[in-house]
Amino acid sequence: MPEQPIAPPQRLCASADLPERGKAVSFDVLQWREPVRAFALRFEGQAVAYLNRCAHVPTEMDWQEGEFLDGDKRYIMCSIHGAVYDPLSGRCLMGPCTRGRLTKIELTERDGEVFWHPTADTRPAFED
Repeated sequence: MPEQPIAPPQRLCASADLPERGKAVSFDVLQWREPVRAFALRFEGQAVAYLNRCAHVPTEMDWQEGEFLDGDKRYIMCSIHGAVYDPLSGRCLMGPCTRGRLTKIELTERDGEVFWHPTADTRPAFED
């Protein structure tokens, strides 16, 4: 069951800023009141977002800023230990994160814009 929203959807970027299997857009959130980086990317036409934390060891996963996909652009891959994740579900497919999954952040798109949805656990890093 999805968590109940605690704040309105937060504008993340223009839809065009998430090219298919391209560079991710990174953003800051508070997860359990701790600052954490998150990222959004587009895969098979769907915008998805996750905390930038490997399920194996809570470390940032990108190879370079915004680069999360493997060389073939088929999977999200942790640059530290090589854990491989399904881009649409965040489920670990291979590597030391067995049966783990990335922490998903709900996204919606409307009118050419991408929005992320805060929850009780994942809140905006900068609230007005």
